[in-house]
Amino acid sequence: MATIQELKDFTQQVRRDIVRMVSAVNSGHPGGSLGCAEYITVLYQEIMKYDASNFQMDGKGEDLFFLSNGHISPVFYSVLARSGYFPVSELATFRLLDSRLQGHPTTHEGLPGIRVASGSLGQGMSVAIGAAQAKKLNGDDRLIYSLHGDGELQEGQNWEAIMYAGSKSVDNYIAAIDVNFKQIDGTTDEVLSLGSLRAKFEAFGWQVLEVEKGNDIEAIITGIKEAQSLTGKGKPVCILLYTEMGNGVDFMMHTHAWHGKAPNAEQLEAALSQNPQTLGDY
Repeated sequence: MATIQELKDFTQQVRRDIVRMVSAVNSGHPGGSLGCAEYITVLYQEIMKYDASNFQMDGKGEDLFFLSNGHISPVFYSVLARSGYFPVSELATFRLLDSRLQGHPTTHEGLPGIRVASGSLGQGMSVAIGAAQAKKLNGDDRLIYSLHGDGELQEGQNWEAIMYAGSKSVDNYIAAIDVNFKQIDGTTDEVLSLGSLRAKFEAFGWQVLEVEKGNDIEAIITGIKEAQSLTGKGKPVCILLYTEMGNGVDFMMHTHAWHGKAPNAEQLEAALSQNPQTLGDY
């Protein structure tokens, strides 16, 4: 198991990867990627059971993760590479023609760690629920995890899936919602208020817990372990993960402006200066 400092060092390097990747091609989504760096790091470096060296699409005997808000692919690619799924050097091909690392994760190029194309918002939960039910049918006791943006919950298909999971007691499934209160056009309240997510999920038959410090490694570990303790009890589990978009880069925080904008060379250097190398750049 990794120490807290090792997880922090890993996350810091992931932040470097994110800003370098999007800056190199002047394209991508750094804000949400930075905000979820700690969570995805904890999943892959501390929580989930998987075999990165022998990737199989069916994932038998493994915990599975599905990224629904696929536009934050930079953080996903970085963590997958640094967890052993593919060479870290491949991060340099992000969003290039014929690369396996497209702006939204895809499956047609056979990138290890990617089990579903994502980024068409609102669909990831349906896929994750299907995977969770397949685990049950196969007698596989491992868990399914997924991540969704709060703005993404404005898509209607989510609520069909949320209703289904509660109704069918999909209790081997933990869905995390990245609650940063921001999306591409402004705050979630300005675009379409979500009201109380806790009340909504509970009304659909879910167990709900909240991680108030969603960018704190220790708080995330505690939250996920609590979520794990709630599985197998007849209800799916939702983690409301309160994060800061752009976390770790001061000029990207507290604004929605960096949802889908790449830093220029000067901004990149400023971002990197706030996140010194810990594991080595690609």
